[in-house]
Amino acid sequence: MLQKLDSNTVIEQAQDAAGLEHFDSESFREGLDIFLSDFNSSAAPEAATERLRGNVVQVLANRLKVAAYLDQHPELLKRPIERPVFVFGIPRTGTTLLSNLLAADPARRSPLTWEIDDPVPPATSKTLYSDPRAVEQLAFERQMLAARPEMGKYYRGSAIYPNECVFIMAHDFKTLMWESRGKLLTYRDWLFQTDMTSAYQYHKRFLLLLQAEAPGIWNLKMPSHALWLPTLLKVYPDARLVWTHRDPLTATGSFCSLISFAHQTFTARVDAQWIGQNCSWQAEQHATRIMDARATLGEDRIIDVRYS
Repeated sequence: MLQKLDSNTVIEQAQDAAGLEHFDSESFREGLDIFLSDFNSSAAPEAATERLRGNVVQVLANRLKVAAYLDQHPELLKRPIERPVFVFGIPRTGTTLLSNLLAADPARRSPLTWEIDDPVPPATSKTLYSDPRAVEQLAFERQMLAARPEMGKYYRGSAIYPNECVFIMAHDFKTLMWESRGKLLTYRDWLFQTDMTSAYQYHKRFLLLLQAEAPGIWNLKMPSHALWLPTLLKVYPDARLVWTHRDPLTATGSFCSLISFAHQTFTARVDAQWIGQNCSWQAEQHATRIMDARATLGEDRIIDVRYS
């Protein structure tokens, strides 16, 4: 019989994995409960459910480790994060391309894939690209792409490349990363209307940890920052905002392709009609919410960069 995912159980498993008990807050709990309930209703196969269980436990264990490290080093919470750059837009409009280009500036500091996945203890400036955790993840990526070459079409990242804030905000269970794990309408609708303040506050705590021994001007990207710009600016009032643009039909088609691959991985089925409706709706929401924010913030508050 297929085992359902239960919030209390995965929290206990994360506590066992981390060897820690205390979270910085329970702000993640509502999103976790809604997400797991929705995922359980999707009737995903057992292998996909176990894969997701592992993802959830890892994220919760990381949150425990981050909380413990910051409790031990409270001075880190007093350090500033000044004028961070946030890149966003409709999904598949070149946010990764632009983020990687900005990361080529040695004065910038980007959250790298490996350190988002394994943040404690934080790296130093000298070890960002040579830490044993980075080397191990690079080897894993080579094995993964050798076993599943088709992933190369979607996975253009690397352990030592910048990665997006979706994987940081996943710790608060307020992110479209979780929504992409299946046809999860209840979680999606909750996410698009919920208060994202705790997710951005946690995002800032995470960056304060990462910059402990590796400072710099933060270069950050996530397409769906587009959805919550007023909240982002409450937490980062001096943020610099960059909107990427690409032909919306091309971008939305690419978005559908990406989500189809995610559904195949996590549910072993693809509902093409649902994905077409959902991705089109989400793309429109991204564009509309940016334009609404811009009308309040002023035209020049957001920088435009075109894919071409």
